[in-house]
Amino acid sequence: MDILKIKDLTIDYGIIRAVKGVNLNVEEGKIVAILGANGAGKSSLIRSLSGVTKISSGSVTFKDEDITNLDPHKIAQKGILQSPEGRLILYGLTVEENLKVGAYALKPIIKTTIDNGIEVKTKITVKEQTNNLLKEVYGYFPILEERKKQQASTLSGGEQQMLAIGRALMGNPKLLLLDEPSLGLAPLIVRDIFKIIETIKKRGTTILIVEQNAYQTLKIADYAYLLELGKVKKEGTGEALLNDDELINAYLGSKK
Repeated sequence: MDILKIKDLTIDYGIIRAVKGVNLNVEEGKIVAILGANGAGKSSLIRSLSGVTKISSGSVTFKDEDITNLDPHKIAQKGILQSPEGRLILYGLTVEENLKVGAYALKPIIKTTIDNGIEVKTKITVKEQTNNLLKEVYGYFPILEERKKQQASTLSGGEQQMLAIGRALMGNPKLLLLDEPSLGLAPLIVRDIFKIIETIKKRGTTILIVEQNAYQTLKIADYAYLLELGKVKKEGTGEALLNDDELINAYLGSKK
């Protein structure tokens, strides 16, 4: 089932048309990638899904609900959380304080269970959810737990990227948006980040990732779209595109 459907999406910046009638679907429980060079329209597209960039025309449907140009905080409340390009962590706060900021959209929930044939309803507070999500994030990123009392400004680039992803996970996303998670990182760190992204998907989170690093991304993507000058140039399974020599050599660079 497709959790996200994008139809005829157009994004304009004044007279510049950055995204030109894109159609794209994201299947629930999968990793879907948007690839392409600088200026292809990747980041504009993903930012429009979180409400940061305005959509000029077209529609975005999430779980069969139209969310086109909804306010960012309302989109977050529906379960779409983004780890932005450039990380944008709060350097003056500790690691754990940064993570807790990501839980801002949580609300108390009622969990229903059956005990000896009797329906039992239990309220789970925001504090309880936050603590549970912290444990989950620290499970993905043990180094963040080690550094939880440190200022975020003291982290390495790779650790800051882990923090940015962890902060998005603190919102308990149904759809996790990752914008250039490998940007500026050493190859060994990039491989570690992508392994963690794959683990997050295996535990049930749907992921839409925007990346320039085609090879690493296609290795974990179930499906991918190549954008060129704001349009979908090519699409297919990650495996199929990974073996498309024309795409790799002409559009996405060598296999690294």
